[in-house]
Amino acid sequence: MSKKAIQIADAPAPVGSYSQGILQDNMLFVSGQIPLNPKTGNLEMASIEEATHRVMLNIQALLESADMQMKDIVKCSIFLKDMADFSEVNEIYSSYFEGIYPARETVQVAKLPLDVSIEISCIAVKND
Repeated sequence: MSKKAIQIADAPAPVGSYSQGILQDNMLFVSGQIPLNPKTGNLEMASIEEATHRVMLNIQALLESADMQMKDIVKCSIFLKDMADFSEVNEIYSSYFEGIYPARETVQVAKLPLDVSIEISCIAVKND
């Protein structure tokens, strides 16, 4: 069993004492991703749709660094500043998956890092 920290330039650098992700054997635990563009350092929050796309792109980059794909995600946790955004978030989120969707929960929270509107974390398992 090997534990490896994932740290890549194509996803936002941690804003605290945590790793972008942890790869443990065939499992990847992705820390909460916010709509921060890793190349520009800017938040992409003009709309909840834009923010959700950015979060999902950050997650994709972390998966790819571990030689995984969106289909390998088995569990997601979505944190929203406003549950009124659920429908829009669900539509964008769903477009990143084919076939079986991951298990997930979606909760409204009072505040998120950098006062963003959305944060998503996930667990992926590669079964090859």
